[in-house]
Amino acid sequence: MQRRHLLGVLGAGAAAWALPAAAQTAFPSRSLTIVVPASPGGAIDLAARLIGQKLSEAWGQPVVVDNRAGATGIIGTDFVAKSPPDGHTLALVASSHAINPSMVRKLPFDTLRSFEPVVLTHVVPLVLVVAPSLPVRSVQELIAYAKARPGQLAFASSGSGGAPHFSGELFKSMAGLDLTHIPYKGSTLAHPDLMSGRVALMFDTLAAVNAQVKAGKLRALAVTTPRRVAMLPDVPTMAEAGLPGYETSTWGGLLAPAGTPAAAIGRINTEVNRILTLPEVRQHFQNAGMEPGGGTPQQFGAFIASEMAKWAQVARQAGIQTE
Repeated sequence: MQRRHLLGVLGAGAAAWALPAAAQTAFPSRSLTIVVPASPGGAIDLAARLIGQKLSEAWGQPVVVDNRAGATGIIGTDFVAKSPPDGHTLALVASSHAINPSMVRKLPFDTLRSFEPVVLTHVVPLVLVVAPSLPVRSVQELIAYAKARPGQLAFASSGSGGAPHFSGELFKSMAGLDLTHIPYKGSTLAHPDLMSGRVALMFDTLAAVNAQVKAGKLRALAVTTPRRVAMLPDVPTMAEAGLPGYETSTWGGLLAPAGTPAAAIGRINTEVNRILTLPEVRQHFQNAGMEPGGGTPQQFGAFIASEMAKWAQVARQAGIQTE
């Protein structure tokens, strides 16, 4: 599913889930909790806090953000899967939610059936960056350089199983390269080795690498989304750089426990779609290298399913075994 399609359905989402006034007054009846299955400070945490604040202002109910990190999001997400399905407990999951089935043999929940999709909240473009010492200035030069040195170059990631890791695997597969994956415990720990040339390349979020790119400490070769991004207007997309069909990103979205009433899902969806159009929210997202999402629950559910299928194929091609 193209990102431009996902990000162009805000109005449709609001219209499709308009509810009678009587149904809207029944929810929420008390405080809400948004579980963030990651540590504070990342994209999904920022999105949860911004959206939670605006929901509280609109509904007059407290919204608590509960960080439950661990196991690439599985711990916090499992907590929500087993919470009462009344709409008052939500998860704001990241793209790892769709990758985990390709990494973990036995999840404590069903990635699709244990949840009700609510809304895509945001998309985070990734950037392909290389060490400044690497003698390449384009994606095609990088591919040629790597093909001439099979098995000699390494790509870093923020950890096994995340979108940056799988974006590297997708690049390997589509370009026909022999690269070694080196996972780090977070992208920040990878940056010194990348800047020094110990590892050759990395796919990382725009927010994480923008300062180093601007300072000349890393060289940006392409962004992974269908369109160029405002923060790096001179950096081409992967398609423009000669790898058509390559498209990845990290993203976030709200899920509710399976069985949550449609009226509650609809009201949250309508309100979050409204929040995502607010100028101050859009500015906060842009400053963090994020783009607002939106759309209907059905569109978000279909997007998760398509992401699962895409990353499962990448895992098979890379020979990644579930553990």
